[in-house]
Amino acid sequence: MLPTLAELDDARLIQFGGVSLTFGGLVSAAVLLGGAVALSWVVTRSIRRFRMRAERSAQALYLLEKLAGYAIVFAGAVMALSAAGLNLSSLAVFAGAIGIGVGLGLQGVVKEFVSGLFLIFDRMVSVGDYVELDGARGAIAEIGPRATRIRTNDNINIIVPNSHLIEGRVTNWTLKGDTRRIHIPFSVAYGADRSQVRDAVLAAARASPFTLPETETRKSQVWLTTFGESSLDFELLVWPTPEAVKRPAAMHAAYTWAIADALDEAGIEVPFPQTDLRIRSLFGREGDEAIAAMLGQHLAKQADTGTPSSRPSQPSQNDAAAELLKPPEAPPERDRE
Repeated sequence: MLPTLAELDDARLIQFGGVSLTFGGLVSAAVLLGGAVALSWVVTRSIRRFRMRAERSAQALYLLEKLAGYAIVFAGAVMALSAAGLNLSSLAVFAGAIGIGVGLGLQGVVKEFVSGLFLIFDRMVSVGDYVELDGARGAIAEIGPRATRIRTNDNINIIVPNSHLIEGRVTNWTLKGDTRRIHIPFSVAYGADRSQVRDAVLAAARASPFTLPETETRKSQVWLTTFGESSLDFELLVWPTPEAVKRPAAMHAAYTWAIADALDEAGIEVPFPQTDLRIRSLFGREGDEAIAAMLGQHLAKQADTGTPSSRPSQPSQNDAAAELLKPPEAPPERDRE
């Protein structure tokens, strides 16, 4: 005859060290552990949804989400072991042996897990920060128990072990939601009015919607940095918005385009490589007479072909600026879950 459910429940499947594991105890342990995992998933998902809608307390909610998930699973595991009939106090020696094995065999996993906890509590690197690590730049999308996921502006996910963010050198461009000053180099031809260059470029930078209002400590500036071979080299120093900082390539391109438009509107020449050519003889003529003859032929050719000597500047469309003004995309559904 087949054993009844009560007999299965009382049957001792495994016995060691005075501890007996029964079928009913194992079923109860499995139910408790499964319930703890399900509860952890529901709680963390609810907190994550609330965090996606929050603005000021997002970091605190992320910390609560991780701690709640770990705590529920750990509590469920302890309850499952007790329901299975294991006396946790009597397993101290066994747990010590397990701990030694974990320390030796799973040293790397434990190291990354502890590093992840340090990242969550330390908050020098938080979810949403724009960081640069080993030449890779992107926003931190998730800090997991083993690795941190960084998503670039090209939607490429980079998986970095947690310990690398603690032991290595990390550049955080938006620590605690702050901004940074950027340098945009540009050049003008020799002979340009430096004051006119400064005024035109500063006006363009201040008119940009992704430039922060100036304060006593954060002002837009134009520096003359070097005397180039064929140009005066300047730098625009500006404080962009934190949203623009997270898109450095588009931000740099947008300011460069705005500077080019400002210089064109002010009639300031952008330099190009120049070579001095001394004409000694042309068709029997020398010096200034030879140059005048050459220019006369060039102008006559333009008159015959109807080609204008210069083209009027046309209003330009700054695609990089439009990219910066777009609202940030919502994270994919898998990132919100």
